[in-house]
Amino acid sequence: MVQALSKILTLEEFLQQPEAKPANEYIDGKIIQKPMPQGKHSIIQGELITTINSVLKPKRLGRAFVELRCTFGERSIVPDVSVFTWERIPRDENGEVSNTFMIAPDWTIEILSPAQSQTKVTKNILHCLNNGTQIGWLIDPKEKTIFVYFSQGQTEVFDQPDQILPVPSFSHNINLSVGSILDWLLE
Repeated sequence: MVQALSKILTLEEFLQQPEAKPANEYIDGKIIQKPMPQGKHSIIQGELITTINSVLKPKRLGRAFVELRCTFGERSIVPDVSVFTWERIPRDENGEVSNTFMIAPDWTIEILSPAQSQTKVTKNILHCLNNGTQIGWLIDPKEKTIFVYFSQGQTEVFDQPDQILPVPSFSHNINLSVGSILDWLLE
């Protein structure tokens, strides 16, 4: 949903606004509200976070975040899952994880909701890739398909249950197939 505003907000003004649920994103000068996650989206998102963090966190290789606002390249977006390498996680003066992330994630994952535009989500993934993200996934539960976008510009389509999904080099120990992700919906 695009909000009609009497005045166009700058990115800086947008960032001063109170957070909304579901989250608002700032794209091309417009405020766009993300759809509220539904069952399939929620299950896949939760399982991905748990799976990714169980491999990356213990070795301090990286960390996955749920619905984290990432502001960079004149946009402020909220990917469903953002993964950062350990050394790139912004920290505050106390060494704690910062509240603001003004950088692109290393790996961005979006899960398509029924009312969501695949074009808008793809544009966000491409924006991330153009700003340093290594790899992006777009999971479409309805079509049982996962699109993988690479920083070099190519896209691959994964729609067979036994296909192993490519991951960024820092997360090479994560071994997920299309089937393993979609099987979470059967639990």
